[in-house]
Amino acid sequence: MIAKNEFLPLFERIFRENGLEAYLGAGEVLFALTQRMLEVNQHLNLTAITEPEAVILRHYADSLILAPMIPEGAKVADIGSGAGFPALPLAIARPDLTLTAIDGTGKRVRYMTETAAFLGLSNFTALTLRAEDGGRDPAMRGKFDVATARAVAALPILSELCLPYVKVGGLFLAMKSREAEEELVAASRAIRTLGGGDVSLETRALTSPAEPEPLTRTIVSVRKLSPTPAQYPRDYGAMKKKGL
Repeated sequence: MIAKNEFLPLFERIFRENGLEAYLGAGEVLFALTQRMLEVNQHLNLTAITEPEAVILRHYADSLILAPMIPEGAKVADIGSGAGFPALPLAIARPDLTLTAIDGTGKRVRYMTETAAFLGLSNFTALTLRAEDGGRDPAMRGKFDVATARAVAALPILSELCLPYVKVGGLFLAMKSREAEEELVAASRAIRTLGGGDVSLETRALTSPAEPEPLTRTIVSVRKLSPTPAQYPRDYGAMKKKGL
C-alpha cells in the first residue's frame, strides 16, 4: 500500500506530464479507489498491475484519455468492464456522466458495485450481463450516447458487441493497442453493417518515469449513423465462427 502523501504528488506528476490536468481534482477519490482495489485484489483476481505508479498510468491515465471525447452529460455503457476500467475513473473524474458497467463475471460486478458505494458515486451502475444479451434488450439497445470498451476482443467482434447499445448520432470508443489500424481494416465492413459510419483514430503515448517505454493507446472512434439491424448482435460463438 502507499500513503496518500506519496500517492497524490505521484498522481499529479503523471497526469500533468500526460496532459490530463483537467482531472487533477479526482486524485483523492482515485487514491481511495487504489486502496480498495489493492485490498480486494488480495483475494479476488482484479489486476496484475499493483505498483502505484503503474496503477496511475495504466489504469487511471489510460482510462481518462477517453474523457475529453465524451460529450457533457452523456449516458455511457462500458462493455466488459472487468475491474472497472475505464468506467470507474470516468465516473470519478466526470460526475456529469452516467456510467453503466457491463461484465459477465458476477464477482467483479459485485466488486464494482460495492466500490462505487464505498466511493460515494451516484452516477455508476454495474450489471452482470453478457454483452450480446444487453445489446438485444430493448431497455438498453440504442439507449446510450457512448459505448466504450478496453481490450475486450478484436475490433470486428467488439463492434458487434458495442454498436447495438449506441443511439443514432452517438459514439463507440474502442481502446486498442498498436494493432488498431489492422483491426480497423478487418472491421470496416462490420462497422458499416452495424450502423457505424465516420471513423477516426487517435493515438496517445502515455509516459511515466518508472516505465521503460511509453504506453501506446489508440482510440478508435466510430460515429453511429443508422440503427443496428435487428439480427445483431448474434451469439458470441457465432461472432467468433464467422465475422461480418
